[in-house]
Amino acid sequence: MKSTRRERLMYRIDVNRAESIVSFALEGYIRLEEMKRFVVELKAATDTVAGQAIKIEADLRTFRPASPEAADLIRRVQEYGLRSGVTRVAELVQNEIVALQLNRVASGSGTDKILRRFWQESAARLWLRHGDAERGVVLQG
Repeated sequence: MKSTRRERLMYRIDVNRAESIVSFALEGYIRLEEMKRFVVELKAATDTVAGQAIKIEADLRTFRPASPEAADLIRRVQEYGLRSGVTRVAELVQNEIVALQLNRVASGSGTDKILRRFWQESAARLWLRHGDAERGVVLQG
């Protein structure tokens, strides 16, 4: 007997075109097939702001460690983002094991050079919008 229960997506993606910010959240453990769908949709969302300095806000606070295959998909979509013009990535992470896995993935894709990790969404958003200018650091030469 087939289940008629509707499957709940374990991710969401939003685009703020005015600020070129692509936000997404991954929740819980995501099966490989769902991760594949997420990657396709994230690429499409990134393409909607192509040609601009793209910023990514990744809410991974409830995300659980991914399978090696899913982690590889994340690495590949990060590489795609870099090729597409992503200049900043703000990650919201609370789980230490997830943070370690994401460090390996970001290092493998080259995203680690433009990535910052945050505990609070407001701080992440501020950095995405203004970079390090908000810290009051002014270099004069």
